[in-house]
Amino acid sequence: MRKRATFSAIFVAVLLALTNGRMVQAQSQNDQSDARLDAATRSQVIEGVIKRFNDSYVFPEVARAIEQSVRERARKGEYDKITSASALAESLKEQLREVSKDAHVDVIFRNKPLPPMSETEREETPADRENLRSNFAFINNGFAKVERLKGNIGLLDIDLFVDPAYAGDTAAAVMGVLANTDALIVDLRYCSGGNGRMAALLETYLFAEPVHLSDFYQREANFTKQNWTLPYVPGQRYLGKDVYILTSKLTHSAAEAFAYELQSLKRATIIGEVSRGGAHTVARYRINEHFAVQVPVGRSVNAITKTNWEGKGVLPDIQTTAEKSLKVAHLTALQRLLERNPNRERASEIRELIESLGKEESKAN
Repeated sequence: MRKRATFSAIFVAVLLALTNGRMVQAQSQNDQSDARLDAATRSQVIEGVIKRFNDSYVFPEVARAIEQSVRERARKGEYDKITSASALAESLKEQLREVSKDAHVDVIFRNKPLPPMSETEREETPADRENLRSNFAFINNGFAKVERLKGNIGLLDIDLFVDPAYAGDTAAAVMGVLANTDALIVDLRYCSGGNGRMAALLETYLFAEPVHLSDFYQREANFTKQNWTLPYVPGQRYLGKDVYILTSKLTHSAAEAFAYELQSLKRATIIGEVSRGGAHTVARYRINEHFAVQVPVGRSVNAITKTNWEGKGVLPDIQTTAEKSLKVAHLTALQRLLERNPNRERASEIRELIESLGKEESKAN
């Protein structure tokens, strides 16, 4: 499986921010240097983590299990041996993830003092927004590639789901380019998530009428919000044509939501590997000047299945390796086009292409 260039620290921070719909500050390498930890600070961090999970974690019973596990370890004196701030953060993160089975959980140490408010409550400034706009533009607002494959099959390769406030025009332009293709492949193999509003925007192009996608439950507020496709999108909708979504073990969060929702609505065929399995939204909270905790505070509840993909990932309809999934999707799209209309114009051309791709696949195996 080919590797994509790793995003810089700003894009990693932006990705986390997009999951929450808020700005999270990027930290430089110097901010992440270690510090010596005293007993009082160690205790403060441990108690702060326990309290925040009890107050905010999406499953209260899991929060109680986390508290029990952490207190048992503290009772045995296991934390007493940790004198490194970064080591404490890493140790707590591993333990919290082990108990919760939740990859969104994190404990963060920064040598540079964190803002006085929780990071999720920090207000965006005009400078923040301009910085985000510039950084998103540098990665083409998350759209890595738009291509027309042989046989008039569209390919849309997405690295990051960017908030439509920044990327809406790009999304509309991309869907315009793909409008006249006969089937669409959406490549999410390298997409680790982003903003759910972009997922809903792109899904809207695939339906003629508004569709209920999911509900979002937020623990602290005890509030459920419905998530629907939009009543309007600019340009031509992509209707009556097959859609295929490529997934890998790297596909995560909002990218998984996109795949899971369209699969549940029988609007897309998923091809590739089981995805990573993160269906929770997160918030970051400051514990003290140098420690913060990332807590899953809400969960998605699919409108059809009444559950989600947390911990188990999105299961492909056609399971294959990430490396082979694009060829498999291309071949499947052409075969289904031909099955539906064997006498269509250019049918002989499609048959020849299917035969050629089939031979390539056989040689690869």
